[in-house]
Formats: sequence, structure tokens, C-alpha cells
Amino acid sequence: MFKRILVANRGEIAVRVMRTSREMGIETVAVYHEIDKESLFVNYADFAYRLHGETPKSAYLDMDQIIEIAKKSGAEAIHPGYGFLSERAEFARKVTEAGIKFIGPRAESIEMMGSKTKAREIMIAAGVPVVPGTKEKITDIERAKEIAIELGFPVLLKAAAGGGGKGMRKVFESNDLQPSFEAAQREALKAFGDDAVYLEKFIESPKHIEIQVLSDEHGNYVYLAERDCSIQRRHQKVVEEAPSSVLTEEIRQAMGNVAVNAAKACNYHNAGTIEFLLDKNLNFYFLEMNTRLQVEHPVTELITGINLVKEQLKIAWGEKLSFSQDDVKISGHAVECRIYAEDPFNNFMPDTGLISYHRQPAGYGVRVDSGVESGSEVTIHFDPMLSKLITHGSDRLEAISRMEMALRNYRIKGVKTVIPFLLAVMQHPEFRYGWFDTGFIEHSFDFETLEKMKDEHEEIVAAIAAYGIRLTQNNQKPAKMQPKVSKWKESNLLTRRLI
Repeated sequence: MFKRILVANRGEIAVRVMRTSREMGIETVAVYHEIDKESLFVNYADFAYRLHGETPKSAYLDMDQIIEIAKKSGAEAIHPGYGFLSERAEFARKVTEAGIKFIGPRAESIEMMGSKTKAREIMIAAGVPVVPGTKEKITDIERAKEIAIELGFPVLLKAAAGGGGKGMRKVFESNDLQPSFEAAQREALKAFGDDAVYLEKFIESPKHIEIQVLSDEHGNYVYLAERDCSIQRRHQKVVEEAPSSVLTEEIRQAMGNVAVNAAKACNYHNAGTIEFLLDKNLNFYFLEMNTRLQVEHPVTELITGINLVKEQLKIAWGEKLSFSQDDVKISGHAVECRIYAEDPFNNFMPDTGLISYHRQPAGYGVRVDSGVESGSEVTIHFDPMLSKLITHGSDRLEAISRMEMALRNYRIKGVKTVIPFLLAVMQHPEFRYGWFDTGFIEHSFDFETLEKMKDEHEEIVAAIAAYGIRLTQNNQKPAKMQPKVSKWKESNLLTRRLI
């Protein structure tokens, strides 16, 4: 097995990868921008090397600098996490050419699935059902009008070169097509450097279902059940669960087999996710493939007992999968909430500041994947996700009840968070009993209920503030109120170094 790997990421996913690596006896190398030098992931690594860049984000996107650090540090492999360089075929190719193992799929697979239009062509050829739409990129509004009329409104505009909701527009009437098309082009160009979009038929009231796939370099493929990611805001997932509350075993197997065929069609190795839209009649259509580890992977881990990061490392080392499809069993139900530093009482505006108090919930069936602690600073430079809260229960309602309890016991002071909003989602009857689709927040969520929770939430924050003041008056400080100097610099007994 690898002796040392570099994690080309930051925040909670870097910590997540490092924890499993440590369990496996693998040393880890962190790369960090100066703004992150006191971050949890930097302190968690065995070695840490500083990145230089005009901006913090550009530093984490500097392929050549990261590869050079990997060579210098003696890292045998690079794990990209998610985001940043994780789905950049050029990075995977450069890593491989440098004689370093890329812990993920081959560059060719990333390229094939990175373009939505190319991916659709491959899936159609492989017999995978796709949403009716264009096979080619569209840059001309007149051609877009012709296609929209052929498909019939409503239609969905999407950026051809990327995902994450960027460049996406729903169009219900012909008069709205041109302004929506131009807006989608501008957003796509800004996000991906490519203003090409494509059109597909808009499936009304769908669920967003995804299948986790694992495959090794010896031709073995398995799927690890499904995740329901339908609770979304502005096309971004905020709550995920596994398994879905609506799939029958027959449909689960059908979707799983299709997902495996999709992975085989692009000669895929390592962990990947096939995303589908599921209509009200339980017909499913290929949406896209994410050629990396997903943010929501913990819910799959909790219902299958399979550590996906561990499997990624073993596959990258060249091992065969140690289990077959028949060995994969679903046990109970899991729910994940993404904890963002956003103000739910002010249109979910991102919030920044120093986390002066951070108390994670705990208990049976509760897991927290966090990238912050007391003393961590939340800046404007990165995505505002602080952590992921995951609960597991014997059934769906038990998992939701545990999530509600965990959210009530999660305490963060210094920045506003979406915890009150997530609590309101957990309590909503349509969510609790599975009667929701991707339009839940837009059409069904009761923001008046959220507003009623504001006073209760502010009382809790005030109580935390009082606690901090009381400790200060007693000449004490909450743990890590101020960023502390890394112990790596203070101990001659440790081999860990901040470089």
C-alpha cells in the first residue's frame, strides 16, 4: 500500500481523506494557502507545504505547483477530494505523467464524462435512457428556438462544460427563451470558460436519484444502492439520504445495472456517481456522471458499511474489489445535512468571521465530517460549507429524528448557519413522509415556519454568547478562541513539519 499521499484539497474533505489514510497507516501531505495555515486539515496532516498564488483559490488550482510539492514530499499518489481539480482531466493526466498515482479515474474517462453533450452521446450508444434533448452544443439562439419547439416547453438550458447548477435555466414559455439563453451563456462562460449550452426536455416534479459505483482496474464493477438528493436550493443539494424512500427493489436493480453499464461505457475505474432524474411514474433518465467522490458519500457508507475512501485507495494501489454485488446489503437509513455558513433569515447570504465556539453533536448513529473547529476563520474565498452532519437509524423516521436531535445540539457561534432552516426541513410533513421532489424548497417549504424559529434560534445564540462572557470573566476562554501555534513547531519528538 502507499506509504504517503498528498491531498490536493482543503476543509472537511481533506480531513476525511486524511483520517482514513491514517487508519490504513498511510502518511498524508497537506497543501495550503497562507490564509489556511491554522486550519484543521493542515494540523491534521503529517506534513504540510505552503502554496503560493495570486488568490487563495488560484493556489489550490495550480496543477504544476501541487505536482512539484508531491514530488518534493515523497508522495506516491494524489487524492483530489471533490471540487477544485478533482474533475480536471488535465490534472489527472499530468499527475500520471509525473509518475504519481492519481486516486481517481483515468484522464480519458474524466474527459468523456466532463462534457455533458459527449456524455449523452456515450450513454445513448450504451443504451442508457437519457432525457430527450440536444446531442450537440448550442451557441446560436435561433437553433435553440428550433430545438425548444421540437422538444416542447418547458425546457431546461444547461452549461455544456460543467455542472453545479451553473448556467442552468428553466424556460416555460417561448418569450422567455432568448433572455434565459443569453443569461445561461454568460454564467457558463464565467464559470467554465465556455459559453456553449444544451437543451433538454424539462421533467416536471422529478426526484434527483444517484447511484454510487465502484470499479477496479481488473474489470470488476459494483453499485452501492442509491442516494436521494432532491432537497435542493438554487440547484445545490442541501439534504441527502440513502436509500430513496420511493424506489422498489426492482427499480433499484434496474438503475444499478444501468449505472454499471454507464461506467463500463467510459472504461471507468475508482469511485464515481451516475445521476438520474426520476419522474412521477418512476421512469429514470441519465443526468450526468460525477467522476469523483461525492460530498454526500457518507450516507452510502452508513447504509452499506463500506468506507469509500478506503476503497479508492485500495483500487488506486491496484487491488481487486474485495466484495461482489451480492455482498452489498442495505442496512437502515441515513440522512445528511450540509452545514453552511449562510444566514437563512437573510436570503441565505454567506457569512464570514471567526468561529469562537464550536460544539459538535454526538451520540449513537450521529457522525460529523467537519473542516472547522473553535478558532477557525470562515472567509469569502471558498465555499461556505463548514461541515456535514450525518445520522443513521434502523429506518427513515428514526434517522430523521436523530438528525433533528443532532441539529438542536449543534452549536456554532461567530457565524450564522443554516441549522434553523435544516431543522424546519426535518420537521416538514412532506419531507418526513417522503412526499417531495426537487421543487420542494421552491414550492412546498413554509418560510413562515422558518421565521417563527428565528426567536428560538437567537435565544440559543445569546445563551452561547453569555457562556463565553462568563468564562472570560472567570479568566477562562472557550477552547481555541484564538488560533494557536501548531504543536508541530514546538515538539522535537514529532516528524510532522509545516513547510
